[in-house]
Amino acid sequence: MMLIDNIPDHILWEILIRVKKTGDRNSLSLTCRRLYHLDNSQRHSLRVGCGMDPADEALTCLCSRFLNLSKVEITYSGWMSKLGKQLDDKGLLILANHCLSLTELTLSYCTFITDVGLRYLASCSKLSSLRLNFMPRITGCGILSLVVGCKNLSRLHLIRCLNVSSVEWLEYLGKLGTLEDLSIKNCRAIGEGDLIKLGHGWQKLKTLQFEVDANYRYMKVYDRLSVDRWQKQHVPCENMVELSLVNCIISPGRGLACVLGKCKNLEKIHLDMCVGVRDHDIICLSQRSSNLKSVSFRVPSDFSLPSLVNNTLRLTDESLDALAQNCSKLESVRISFSDGEFPSSSSFTLSGILCLIQKCPVRQLALDHVYSFNDVGMEALCLAEYLESLELVRCQEISDEGLQLVSQFPRLRVLRLSKCLGVSDDGLKPLVGSFKLDFLAVEDCPQISERGVQGAAKSVSFRQDLSWMY
Repeated sequence: MMLIDNIPDHILWEILIRVKKTGDRNSLSLTCRRLYHLDNSQRHSLRVGCGMDPADEALTCLCSRFLNLSKVEITYSGWMSKLGKQLDDKGLLILANHCLSLTELTLSYCTFITDVGLRYLASCSKLSSLRLNFMPRITGCGILSLVVGCKNLSRLHLIRCLNVSSVEWLEYLGKLGTLEDLSIKNCRAIGEGDLIKLGHGWQKLKTLQFEVDANYRYMKVYDRLSVDRWQKQHVPCENMVELSLVNCIISPGRGLACVLGKCKNLEKIHLDMCVGVRDHDIICLSQRSSNLKSVSFRVPSDFSLPSLVNNTLRLTDESLDALAQNCSKLESVRISFSDGEFPSSSSFTLSGILCLIQKCPVRQLALDHVYSFNDVGMEALCLAEYLESLELVRCQEISDEGLQLVSQFPRLRVLRLSKCLGVSDDGLKPLVGSFKLDFLAVEDCPQISERGVQGAAKSVSFRQDLSWMY
């Protein structure tokens, strides 16, 4: 029997690399001093939070033990005062002084950290990725002091940082020219017009996610569709690969509308409740972005925003036709309408959706609240030679007759049904015992029983909570 002392270091090193779970690594490192020291050298990532008490002492101990940390995540989700004091500004000073190789940092729900703590992080010269989630005490001044020191920052995510109002930091990052991934979500004091401050930094940007707080925005802006916050100017965003806009106001011919028409390398786009997007914007996008692989549209229903009924500032089948004609690499399509008592009848229709499916190699299709999609649409999918995954949510015009056609879909492997009222166990009968599907998920469909899904796929998930109906 070989003793561990006789095993060469490189073999033990390989063994530790293959242990992925943190708990297993912790247990293994405590079995002997040799594994303990090897683990200390090899550990590059750390995730801590409510368990650190007292926080400063615990973090000092961990940083002193793991000297090669490059990725640190500190999260206080679910924190209560009885769990001990949270990490504060002093904790970030400890992090900056001990983790000299720090490149990625995530801070979530750290409500005691202020601009002072962010200034301490400015000494982390190797920091390239920063994610701040619900940091109510930080402001734009703190972020500016950080980005001035961290000149290698290429990824910045700000989520629910409610007091970040000044955007001088965004202007500085634009001049620095290192930012490739920017995400700003629900930061109430930052609007679409502020994004222009990025200036020439748009040229380097590959991923942009911008989300406006819906509860904060709707009552104030939806009655003013002719928002004009950007002046006409050149926005160099030709290298953008992924664009996600949620609850944004799109001014015709300027601002974010200009971005849509200039992203020639775009591969993925997500537009969620963006008021003011026109067919013209999507047509220009499709003509420029021939490499587009994924589109996701969530648009208002006819009565969720009464001001948009019969308004030309909305998307129709012309957008889908343009995508079908120009985007031959499109593989993923998601179309949904916002919750409302009445479905939309003046936006995307069955004809437009089928045009897209028939002309593009769509492998993943998701439809949510699309009342125009019915059994005729299901019959048309029998000819969808690339379709591998289908998700239907609140598509109430589909009946058992349409669902039974799933067994004839050429390559379908994954089917998800949610909140569909017109389908029952009878619709799944052709699939039972066929093992055509690799995975079937049924959620909150009142007429489908747990017994009805058994044997309809190699792997099955079933859940039923009908509270959404009442």
